[in-house]
Amino acid sequence: MSEYVIRFLVGGAVVSAFAMLGDLLRPKSFAGLFGAAPSVALATLGMAIHQHGADYAAVQTGSMMAGAAALAVYSLFVCRLLVRARVRALPATLMSIVVWLAAAFGLWAVAGGQA
Repeated sequence: MSEYVIRFLVGGAVVSAFAMLGDLLRPKSFAGLFGAAPSVALATLGMAIHQHGADYAAVQTGSMMAGAAALAVYSLFVCRLLVRARVRALPATLMSIVVWLAAAFGLWAVAGGQA
């Protein structure tokens, strides 16, 4: 089977499991939170371990955590622009891309620039 088929099957199974978990929890918005990102990350890490070994997957895990932190910084900045500065959504998100890039590359540099 090709890599994409395996990723699709594993990702779909994990999305379904997280969707069922999210359906059991309150509030129902957890279903969306647990849906996409964890399944893609788990499928990708599983394939990385299988193809390249645990050390490579550990580096990828660090990259995923840095990306998540950069996304959190970006999201907080967008919220500040939307709520406090009353900037419209499109300009706020476009301006915040610079913040996301700075956070992502800054964390990447601090982590040693490994990919």
